[in-house]
Amino acid sequence: MKQLTLVVLISGSGSNLQAIIDAIDHGELNASILAVISNEPDAYGLIRAQEQDIPAISIDHRHFASRQEFDQRLQHIIDKLQPDLLVLAGFMRILSDDFIEHFAPHILNIHPSLLPRYQGLNTHQRALDNQDPEHGVSIHVVTPELDSGPVILQGRFAIEASDDSASLQQKAHQLEHRMYPLVLQWISQQRLQLSVEQPLFDGQPLQQPLDFHDLP
Repeated sequence: MKQLTLVVLISGSGSNLQAIIDAIDHGELNASILAVISNEPDAYGLIRAQEQDIPAISIDHRHFASRQEFDQRLQHIIDKLQPDLLVLAGFMRILSDDFIEHFAPHILNIHPSLLPRYQGLNTHQRALDNQDPEHGVSIHVVTPELDSGPVILQGRFAIEASDDSASLQQKAHQLEHRMYPLVLQWISQQRLQLSVEQPLFDGQPLQQPLDFHDLP
């Protein structure tokens, strides 16, 4: 089983980053994190990385004249590291088509909705506003079209009458922290082969997303 090498991109607290670090430390994920990169210099996730002696790199997008210049800088740094996979873990920047196509299909993202519902932002409030009976989390391959790449794994939960946007976010995080390390381990075990068209799981094309709650 190959040790998977990762670069994790963040913008905030890095709770999914911490879940990945914990899975590695507990022997549940055969991977190493080559670097954590944030576009926000004060992101707490950078401190999490530093506490684990993981290189923590800040690239403030405000210092670049264009999205393309920022992405070129980011790409240059990642190319030097040569990871197996880019892991978007709360990275709040839309990446350019050129950047995505350079690394495709080796970019994963975790999105707080049951894609294709609620692409983009404010997913929890949109689910509440539409009075959805359930909500959830999707892990997908990143493609140039926002939140539209093949979905690998979804987890879902009921929306209760007492829920608000904050409580839905908390429920989503609880699922995310279990699901992301699992998908990364599948890649390490070569059970999952990524593709921008149709990933393979255990040698079979994924016709539809796997359901986290149906897994053995």
